[in-house]
Amino acid sequence: MSAIEIEDLTKVYATGTTAVDRLSLDVAPGEFIVLVGPSGCGKTTALRMVAGLESITSGTVRLADRVVNAISPRQRDVAMVFQNYALYPHLTVAENIGFALANKGVPRAERDRKVRDAAAVLGLSDLLGRRPRQLSGGQRQRVAMGRAIVREPAVFLMDEPLSSLDAKLRVQMRSEVLRVHKAIGAATLYVTHDQVEAMTMGDRIAVLSDGVLQQYGRPRELYDRPANLFVAQFIGSPEMNVYQAAVDTSGDLVLGSQRIPLGSLDPGLAPYAGRPVIVGMRPEDLALAPAGDGPPAGAGTLAADIRVVESLGSELHAVFSIDAAVAGTRELAAAAGDTADSVQLDLAYNGVARLDGRAAIRAGERVAFRVDPSRLHFFDPATGAAISRETSAARGVTVH
Repeated sequence: MSAIEIEDLTKVYATGTTAVDRLSLDVAPGEFIVLVGPSGCGKTTALRMVAGLESITSGTVRLADRVVNAISPRQRDVAMVFQNYALYPHLTVAENIGFALANKGVPRAERDRKVRDAAAVLGLSDLLGRRPRQLSGGQRQRVAMGRAIVREPAVFLMDEPLSSLDAKLRVQMRSEVLRVHKAIGAATLYVTHDQVEAMTMGDRIAVLSDGVLQQYGRPRELYDRPANLFVAQFIGSPEMNVYQAAVDTSGDLVLGSQRIPLGSLDPGLAPYAGRPVIVGMRPEDLALAPAGDGPPAGAGTLAADIRVVESLGSELHAVFSIDAAVAGTRELAAAAGDTADSVQLDLAYNGVARLDGRAAIRAGERVAFRVDPSRLHFFDPATGAAISRETSAARGVTVH
């Protein structure tokens, strides 16, 4: 039995705008699911429909096998944690946490017990007498979570709860949210625009774009086997380098003026021999070829001009250019007739390599990167869909 089951969920506003288009996914009991995508992709709208705060145009929401489309929010046994804490400034931490219980008429002794239990889980036991103005941002967010926990809901819904925190506190609070989730054990649907947050927190991730589900799977699956070009570029930091390329009949990848031997073409790529493709390279899959050394067996090299070197201490980002045309979702839009200025890209550089922080490399140098053909990603230039290099059953992904 699923804790949450969403089937063909659709939201069309009176203006004709489709915010969510036939979204289908399930959440198992105790599972932590993240909805991720850029601003305006429909993730918050979907969450609000599950909560009952937004009307449903079509489709079905089931909570514990019960259809809740026509059921009021307070009868759905869900609790929401919002981006803004929405705490009552004149109430203490204990009073804020127990506010919903007091409204329901829960006896004082039981209410106090639940508040103490929630405070213990959240590390707020010593702060119960304080008011919100006396708390840090992270402490306020924990109070907001405590207010949801005391209700003991079957489902938690969280809408960008960490987005207003500073970067360091957000990292700390990710672990805090997951710790609380494991302690409570309720199914959680969590919305964020931050793909790093999604990758580090989610048991599974649903990637949305323009209201449409692009892929739903485990973080490693989305990273290693993106279903399409949008997922490939959205998941990963720095994002995947993508280029217009071709596979010639001899089995080489033609990338601008350069060629990378692919060896024998696997069945998925064979139909593209002699045809254009889009090729993707993760920044960490590019390694510097030592000067004077040939590439290792099964690998090719890619000559590149280093434009900018960004040192992050433990790693180094080398921004480079090669003489191949970039490709991506904006280029696909242009090919489909979108003439917006947004499809025009600055081609002063067109790639990033993620290297060891001690790499000896400087801007202005021409270097060679080793390329492992088995680590390349291929996409259909007409649709952006991934070109499977294994059977679709083994991939276990859905392309929309």
